[in-house]
Amino acid sequence: MAESAAKKINPPQEQDHQPGRETEMHPKPEYMPKFPGNGRLDGKVAIITGGDSGIGRACAVLFAREGAEVALVYLEETEDAKITADAVKAEGREALLIRGDIGEKAFCDNVVGKVIEQFGKLDVLVNNAAEQHPQEEITDISAEQLQHTFQTNLFGYFYLTQAAMPHLGKGASIVNTTSVTAYRGSPTLLDYSSTKGAIVAFTRALSANLADKGIRVNAVAPGPIWTPLIPATFDAEKVAEFGSTQPMKRAGQPNEVATCHLFLACDESSYLSGQVLHPNGGEIVGG
Repeated sequence: MAESAAKKINPPQEQDHQPGRETEMHPKPEYMPKFPGNGRLDGKVAIITGGDSGIGRACAVLFAREGAEVALVYLEETEDAKITADAVKAEGREALLIRGDIGEKAFCDNVVGKVIEQFGKLDVLVNNAAEQHPQEEITDISAEQLQHTFQTNLFGYFYLTQAAMPHLGKGASIVNTTSVTAYRGSPTLLDYSSTKGAIVAFTRALSANLADKGIRVNAVAPGPIWTPLIPATFDAEKVAEFGSTQPMKRAGQPNEVATCHLFLACDESSYLSGQVLHPNGGEIVGG
């Protein structure tokens, strides 16, 4: 859509540290589920990366409402993570907090080990953590930034999936968070968009690889969603306009995305694998 269509719809704000803190946002993102639970994940155990805030927090609370015990993997935002854990516990489920960098293979191995030690099994893996660093020109992207973005956004998905595989059996589900930028790109998020496109390919390839094992692999490609990553990425002016050019003229809320993850994680989507859902405010994209 034309840049001139952008309008100020959010309070201007910035954060100087990624991946951002939900406690510093105003207004706060909406993460609580909108409807009563129906036991869709009763008896299940789920790992959610980036589970401290944003889409990860909304998934954690929704999964808990639907009966799952949840392991919340986060980088360093302990205050946000504790708020999410309290919300999970308020739903009557257990929350395991695990802090560290999913870009490190040893840490991902440790995550799964702790989950198995605590809960004895693993049924659902939600690969969701991400970072993004806008640059105006491709030549502005340093080798360090490029490597770090791929380590978090793509390598972490591989590492955690590899660690989880010995514990995932028939009926298990993997849900990857990709992005609308995988389909339409972003002129200032070249490396981020590239990782998100790779996640779509990873989802499709892994779904074919695991079909015979009865493990489903799908993805969710959100459009502009009001999460801590936004004020931690863009300047105050862009944050104020964030989401205004979508057909629905607003950014989405995390609890409007988590329902897609839930659907793909539970047996209601038992005949779906290798697919991508698009909660993006009405934008039509290919695939």
